[in-house]
Amino acid sequence: MARFAHTVTVAALDRGWFEEAADALVDLLDASREGPGGTVVLADGRAVEGLRLLKGRHLRPGARYGEVPAAREGAGTGAEAADGPAALACGTGDSPAVPQAVVLRAWRPSHSVEVESLVVEEGMSLKLGLRLSGPRRPRAVELSLAGHQPGGGSLYRFSGRGKADLAAWWAAVDRLPIAPPAARPPASGRAVHRLAKARLTLTPRPAEDGSWRITVALSVRGRWLLRPVGAVVLFFARGPLERGLREAAESAAAEWNTALAELTPLHGEALRAEIADALVNPDGPKAL
Repeated sequence: MARFAHTVTVAALDRGWFEEAADALVDLLDASREGPGGTVVLADGRAVEGLRLLKGRHLRPGARYGEVPAAREGAGTGAEAADGPAALACGTGDSPAVPQAVVLRAWRPSHSVEVESLVVEEGMSLKLGLRLSGPRRPRAVELSLAGHQPGGGSLYRFSGRGKADLAAWWAAVDRLPIAPPAARPPASGRAVHRLAKARLTLTPRPAEDGSWRITVALSVRGRWLLRPVGAVVLFFARGPLERGLREAAESAAAEWNTALAELTPLHGEALRAEIADALVNPDGPKAL
């Protein structure tokens, strides 16, 4: 087995602000409705940018949503336009930009939200799942991934699962900087392939200046009779893997720090209005 680890420093996210923003977002979506042409309309009458209800009832289990691609130059407005959401739901038409749909499995704002997406890209079929526990005050996020290439056999199949225990995360970053890190990483994920399996963990701890220091650890090992072969491969690939983990962690940390620096520290109705504006106009001048 090979193990790699790298620690990055990121700006701290305020828990109170995060939970207030999550609650406001859930409220806005819970009060939304289906509008003309399958649009999703907020309570104030404005449509959420790019989002369409393709099938089912809005915010009911089985509802299918997707993005509507921009109209092609010279596209007709007759029969093609009349197809509307129904054509998108079936994935018909000759447009190369047919959106991938997301299916709502559960919408219980006081308990959990679950969504699932099937993506087909470059011959690979990917099934993605997300479950958020306690949406108004998020307690945990669970992710699942399964991929395969139709007709490709077991070598073209893989799966993965991940979970972030947010309560454990907040507890870890609220410890004293001199305290030892949490015994169990509050965020972890596993990926499995016929040839190998991998585990990724994130362990945060507070820094003296109030920021967070997050240790990203990756372990990889071969499976079954291929462990000796995997050991040889990992021996030669150790350098690139270690460098890849370091670069990915540093890049993610830089993006996180940039995003937090652009957040507007609003609260109450001002925060709610800012989130609504971001849903309606993601490219607007204001940043959430």
